Amino acid sequence: MLNRYFIRRWKELMRALPEYEKKFADFIRLCSEAKSKGVTQVAVAFPWALGDTYEELIESLSRLADAGLLLHIAARKDWPSQN
Repeated sequence: MLNRYFIRRWKELMRALPEYEKKFADFIRLCSEAKSKGVTQVAVAFPWALGDTYEELIESLSRLADAGLLLHIAARKDWPSQN
């Protein structure tokens, strides 16, 4: 049962990747450029810069890990109001 669920979720994620590549082109470029320049850490202003869905978030974190990058997120006090 778990194996079928995993395979189904994996297929859904793989279908979503072309859309991810368009939506997060700047983020993908950031990871690539940081890695090629020997940078080891990147920062984002807001956590939602990494994705709107669980799948997007996991893909973004995976790309950071693949590039060997550490992630910093600005403090909550610096975020715009969510009200």
